[in-house]
Amino acid sequence: MNPPRVAKLNRRWSRVFVPKVGWVKFRRSRELAEAKSYRVTRDLAGRWHVAFAAIPAPILGPCDGSVVGIDRGIAVTLVLSDSTMHQAPQPSPIKRAARALSRRKRGSNRRLRAKARLARLHVRNADRRKDWAEKASTDIAKRYDTIRIEDLRVRNMVRSARGTLAEPGRNVGAKAGLNRSILAAGWALFATRLEQKAAGRVEKVNHAYTSQRCSACGHVDAKSRESQALFACTACTYVSNADVNAARNIAAGHAARGAGGLPLASNREPHRAPAA
Repeated sequence: MNPPRVAKLNRRWSRVFVPKVGWVKFRRSRELAEAKSYRVTRDLAGRWHVAFAAIPAPILGPCDGSVVGIDRGIAVTLVLSDSTMHQAPQPSPIKRAARALSRRKRGSNRRLRAKARLARLHVRNADRRKDWAEKASTDIAKRYDTIRIEDLRVRNMVRSARGTLAEPGRNVGAKAGLNRSILAAGWALFATRLEQKAAGRVEKVNHAYTSQRCSACGHVDAKSRESQALFACTACTYVSNADVNAARNIAAGHAARGAGGLPLASNREPHRAPAA
């Protein structure tokens, strides 16, 4: 395929030649790189987009040997081992628009308008989530050399718990709410963009026991996680934010792993000092 024919018009606008259509004017969202092809699409909100296929160069790290661990959560989206936090934007509420759509008669013009209104809200939330993921991943890729994150299977985590008629699931409503929160946080999108920008510098760590392990002494105990926000080790006097503690375990690679990985951590009683 021949390279796309693109002409810059001014500071914001350019035009691209579309076969069988002609020259089409578009507004640039970023500087155009050397591209081999492009694709014209239309989203759910009825907006047209032109995307150019270009492979950006990876972002270079600071080259200072810095290592960071990242814990992903719901209350706080990203917590780094140095106590830095990144919060994904809260999605705009869609319940009112969804209820308005459900009351419209099928096939009516009012239903079409309500459907378009709901689609615009969904697209707006997706745009905000993507913008946040791009900015957060760029910032982290620039600040650290080695980046360690939990090896989460997000697609499996957000599967429905509805079950079947013969074997219905339990706590379906709560699981559905959790799934929506995980998707709204953009865990998978952030991890994908981070791996692309910091190519070769992202390491995945097994997430098992990272929230129960003390980053100071290594003791593993579920009782140490006193609440969603507080970690107080039952073996030593270490007290910290629970997410920061988990991020420090991830940074150190101290997740408990099974066969083929690191030795599986076990609950250990604190050792007493020998009698004098």
